[in-house]
Amino acid sequence: MFQSARGTIRDVVFVDGVRTPFGKAKGVYAETRADDLVVRVIRELLRRNPSLPPERVDDVAIAATTQIGDQGLTIGRVAAILSGLPETVPGYAIDRMCAGAVTAVTTTASAIGVGAYDVAIAGGVEHMGRHPMGEAADPNPRFVSERLVDPSALVMGMTAENLHDRFPKITKERADAYAVRSQEKVAKAYADGRIQPDLVPVAARHTDSGWDLVTADEPPRPGTTMEGLASLRTPFRPHGRVTAGNSAGINDGATGCILAAAEVAEELGLTRKMTLVGFGFAGVAPEVMGVGPIPSTEKALARTGLTIDDIGLFELNEAFAVQVLAFLDHFGIDDDDPRVNPYGGAIAFGHPLASSGVRLMTQLARQFEDHPEVRYGLTAMCVGFGMGATTIWENPHHTGA
Repeated sequence: MFQSARGTIRDVVFVDGVRTPFGKAKGVYAETRADDLVVRVIRELLRRNPSLPPERVDDVAIAATTQIGDQGLTIGRVAAILSGLPETVPGYAIDRMCAGAVTAVTTTASAIGVGAYDVAIAGGVEHMGRHPMGEAADPNPRFVSERLVDPSALVMGMTAENLHDRFPKITKERADAYAVRSQEKVAKAYADGRIQPDLVPVAARHTDSGWDLVTADEPPRPGTTMEGLASLRTPFRPHGRVTAGNSAGINDGATGCILAAAEVAEELGLTRKMTLVGFGFAGVAPEVMGVGPIPSTEKALARTGLTIDDIGLFELNEAFAVQVLAFLDHFGIDDDDPRVNPYGGAIAFGHPLASSGVRLMTQLARQFEDHPEVRYGLTAMCVGFGMGATTIWENPHHTGA
């Protein structure tokens, strides 16, 4: 428990997290609304935690990067009403692009810490099949005309190519090898039953074929090989290094979690899967946004008094393999370190932008159960327009060994 100038800050715990299976854009959720995906998540959180009276939820924060259509209209409030929460429960929308759900968590957790809330639901959604990144956006021309940012900053794949330029030791072959391992780890995690407990099945309607019950992620490509990845085109640059195989896809999905003050969780009989230690956000040059998790992690470590050696598990969002590898190189971590993304990552699962942060947290919470010898873990991700986001969590199952 930390102290502030105004008194004691309450411990905030991650009670539970779930997500929909992730789909490919124009895939299983092609005719499913984004807000309905969020509703399914919120209802599942309440179903799995029956000792939480719905009226005790103080706020619902839902992130989306493209806040139009069925992702608009203050989606946190809309989803709360559609989910059957009492009308007295407010809600709001939040946007920090890929770190939207992370920001929903840190914002509501901060409110819990200072006593403004006792319990909150935080998460994110992205239906990239309906709403491609940047749809209806109107970037100020001064960004480019006044050279405030490099033009490549507006295309995420170009920023990944820029990272390869900056770090020539991160070759395409190394990125492809990382991607193959991610696919292999996801396949093993599914085979071991480690992913399924936190997935909420979704009934998805299709005009031509009727209803389908979606129970597993659509994007993974088991059996991916180095030979197969070597043959893929490089869409962002001739003879480039970034391909569809060593990047996350364009995806649809929703995530959500329950956060509570530690003493309130105990009062209500709620689980404590993780305890928030601290977090950090940082800005970097937008054209190399993939390095963002490096300074955000350094900031989070410095503010919590920890070092990278204290971290026993890492959940890093794999927007691009090169971005993860840059993080690992900076902190002296091997490409195949078993502490990093033990269940695989977004290269296989997919990356529905604003929703992904809570997927990282949910997987970290599951891994804490498996590793009582680990005290601290972190989630980190790069963010469009040159940012990074990091959260640090403590394992309640830690044995002190």
